[in-house]
Amino acid sequence: MKHNFKITAIILLMFVITQFIGLYVINSDPLSNPALSWLQPPEIQQQSDFGVYFTSIIFAFVIAVLLLFLLTKFKIDFILRIWFFLVVAIALFISLIAFSQKYTYLVIPLALVAITLSFMKLFKRNFLVHNFTELLIYPGIATIFVTILNLWSVLILLLIISVYDMWAVWHSGIMQKMAKYQINNLKIFPGFFVPYVSKKIRLQIKKMKKQKLKNKNKKVKVNIAILGGGDIVFPIITSGVILNVARNGKFTGFLSGLAKPLLGIPGLFTALFVVFGATLGLTLLFLYSEKKKFYPAMPFITGGIFVGLILAYVLS
Repeated sequence: MKHNFKITAIILLMFVITQFIGLYVINSDPLSNPALSWLQPPEIQQQSDFGVYFTSIIFAFVIAVLLLFLLTKFKIDFILRIWFFLVVAIALFISLIAFSQKYTYLVIPLALVAITLSFMKLFKRNFLVHNFTELLIYPGIATIFVTILNLWSVLILLLIISVYDMWAVWHSGIMQKMAKYQINNLKIFPGFFVPYVSKKIRLQIKKMKKQKLKNKNKKVKVNIAILGGGDIVFPIITSGVILNVARNGKFTGFLSGLAKPLLGIPGLFTALFVVFGATLGLTLLFLYSEKKKFYPAMPFITGGIFVGLILAYVLS
């Protein structure tokens, strides 16, 4: 196991909580709020439109990765910070709107909260604020994509992202380089970030406190458990697409069973199996990963999602 049981459990718990928040936010349909009319995705007119928008998403993803790489390579930190700030603020605003759909008078206060949290996250660098905002950021981001994807396109997207993740981590190493730059230079990381020290180091710290005059300049090694934002958001997009397609009655033929309702919400039964499968895949990765080695999480998460979908289909 790469990290100890406690830290692994914390990361998994945050992952699961974010998935459930994502289901709530997407089911609340926050983009229907007039305050977010400027974010309205294009309306799907016919089935072929999904292919067009899927191609656009892949193209946008490639452009975003290239821009991020170039900005990192040439150390253009100012633009990177502005980019992160805008994405975080908008995503937080979407999620906060979802929790207050009935209270339209709260739009301006929620916008101020989103901006304040974004500023604290990027410039105050408090790890509690960082991880709390992460719980809301990815549901907000996922909401933008679920209406322009169908089941087949989101499954293909998962496979493409998984292949890219394996290439970026195991072959090119670009993922590690960008993550290290963001953490060390920008003091930013898009994803869960949990610093911790080993039992041995904790004992050393206790000794240092007793002898602080002699050891005040001694450095302490801190371990970091991280889970990238992409590993969090793509399962939310997948479960969100299922909710959206089921809500609009677009499951046909042998897939119609996937629209099975739960608690009065069409597709929730299958969406929960997506969450279960993604969590299972991530858990297996954490259990069998080794210390000081980097692993692409998306292949494991994608495999788990496919297992979850198969189980949901069999049990429907």
